[in-house]
Amino acid sequence: MATPAAPVVRRVEDKHRYEILVDGVLAGFTEYLDRDEQRVFYHTEIGDAFAGQGLASRLVRQALTDVRDAGKRIVPVCPYVAGFLEKHDGFADITDPVTPDVRHWLREALH
Repeated sequence: MATPAAPVVRRVEDKHRYEILVDGVLAGFTEYLDRDEQRVFYHTEIGDAFAGQGLASRLVRQALTDVRDAGKRIVPVCPYVAGFLEKHDGFADITDPVTPDVRHWLREALH
């Protein structure tokens, strides 16, 4: 019997999201838009079949590490990303507050 492969996180630039795959199957994603040097995360979703496996945490941790490696800053509009950052202060140095200006920009950008 084959051992299941470790989940894989990848950035899909043309979809503006990071995806997590389990055995090649899309298990979830976190969506973002870039605003100058900021990467604004606005939605995270894990499929029901993959819930409770810690995949959202793994996905967001790797996405935020990629943001750091790219020299960008994090804006956590997404409640899951915001909650993750409250529990893990390792990204505090590159996290910007969610301001009314950011929210307005995001609404305009998504419509």
